[in-house]
Amino acid sequence: MTTYTESVAEVTDADFGTEVLGAGLPVLVKFTAEWCGPCRQLKPVLAAIATEEAARLRIVEIDVDRNPETALRYGVLATPTMMVFRAGEPVKSLVGARPKRRLLADLEDVLG
Repeated sequence: MTTYTESVAEVTDADFGTEVLGAGLPVLVKFTAEWCGPCRQLKPVLAAIATEEAARLRIVEIDVDRNPETALRYGVLATPTMMVFRAGEPVKSLVGARPKRRLLADLEDVLG
């Protein structure tokens, strides 16, 4: 799991503004929970994308159980929910796990 942690940082309610809203690059935020099976399936997919697309996209995750304020603020009702933020605003929202190729296709407009 170390490779995952290195490429995908964990953020909290406290540092969400700095780490996500204030970031220079677009940031994909995975809203996750420890008990969520599909969230675990997404881990290696997001770790690979984080490494490959590091120049164009930053990927972080936030645990909705430990950080309910942020999940509430953005209306996250299911995990995993992935939201892409650009210049402090959510520009895309995806719900559910998906294979890497499909996720990259879904993110093409953000990465392009």
